[in-house]
Parts: sequence; structure tokens; C-alpha cells
Amino acid sequence: MANYIFNDSVRIDMPDVSLIGDLVIPEHAKGLVVFSHGSGSSRHSTRNRFVAQHLQRSGFATLLFDLLTEEEDRDTRNRFDIVKLTQRLIQTTYWLQQDPRTTAYNIGFFGASTGAASAIGAAAAEGPDIIKAVVSRGGRPDLADAVLPDLMVPTLLIVGGKDEEVLQLNIQAHDRMQCIKDVEVVPDATHLFEEPGALEMAAQLATDWFRKYLEPAKQQPLHQNRP
Repeated sequence: MANYIFNDSVRIDMPDVSLIGDLVIPEHAKGLVVFSHGSGSSRHSTRNRFVAQHLQRSGFATLLFDLLTEEEDRDTRNRFDIVKLTQRLIQTTYWLQQDPRTTAYNIGFFGASTGAASAIGAAAAEGPDIIKAVVSRGGRPDLADAVLPDLMVPTLLIVGGKDEEVLQLNIQAHDRMQCIKDVEVVPDATHLFEEPGALEMAAQLATDWFRKYLEPAKQQPLHQNRP
């Protein structure tokens, strides 16, 4: 059983809004993973919470938060406003850097569905000195197409083998990235990774990536020589 030094809700104050998040910090945390949810989802997403719990058991702190207020979420256009969501993620990163509970940890992003676009956009904007790793699950990196060549943060794209359209979009995005990168296909999984064992495999792939690039002792090159 993991012991936690913090496990509670937090309020993330920004210039124009306050957002609610759930922050979990295990003892001797190796880093902090911030979740960026897909359209229509929230910090209560059962799939993202499953991944977060897997990361916590592996020694990573996690922050699941709502990128939109309840009022904003009622307007479905906000769910696809990648610029707004990206800015919210950047502001949340700044909040984490200032908060004494989290200032010591390296930060990584985990983006699901459309949330992957905001994770990639924020990582591209903040750079590898601030964001150490990005993982996308069933993501839409193509929605951040303009910044893909600028992304310098090691990025893993996890896609279901039967999520054929999204898989092709991820392969195309992968080809445009210049950073350390990889595509991992979960066999027989569809977009929501509902098949037996699919989400477990995705969670383990994400954990392995964060172990490789997020832990403080791991110093990796920002580019890879192979295509």
C-alpha cells in the first residue's frame, strides 16, 4: 500500500478563472504527471483515474483537473478550443512550479483524446527545461499540427490497433515530430481501450515512458538519430 504525503482536492487560481483538481503525491515521488482530458471528459474520468492510480503505485505524483469550469463545459465549442485548453495547461504548470507542495518535481503531461493536442501544444510552448515527457492515449496530436515540428519533449503516442483512423493520424503526427518519439499500438484495442487488458497495457506503456524520461536522474538527449 502506497503512502501519500498529499491526497486531496486543490484549487488552481488563474487570472481569469479558478479550476478544481485532485492532487496525489506519494512518498518519495519520482515526478509529477499532469492529465489533460479529452472533450466531454473531466477529472472524474474512470480511464484516466485508472492510469493515474497505476502511476501512483509506481511512485509518481498525479494531478487530474478540469480544464473548463462547469459553465464553460456547457458550451461544447469550448471543449474543442485547443488554444484555450493549451493556455490553461500552461497556467496550471506555472501554478505547480509556484506551489510548495509540487515545486520540486519534474513535470510530465498525459493527454487523452483531444487533450493530447493541448498537452503537445503546452509542451512545445514550455520546452524541455520545464516539461520532461509527454504521453498521449488515443490522442489527436493532429489538432496541434502547427507546433509538432517545434516539440522538443520526448513524446509517446499510444493508440489502439483497431482505432484505425486515429492510428493513421498519430503516425502522420509522429512523422512530423523532430523530438524523441515513438508510437505504441495496443493490439485489438479500440478508441476507449475498453477491451480486457487494453487499458492496463496503455497504463504500463505510459509508466515506462515516464520512468525513462521524467525521473530526475534520467538525462536523455532531446533528439534521436534514427528516423
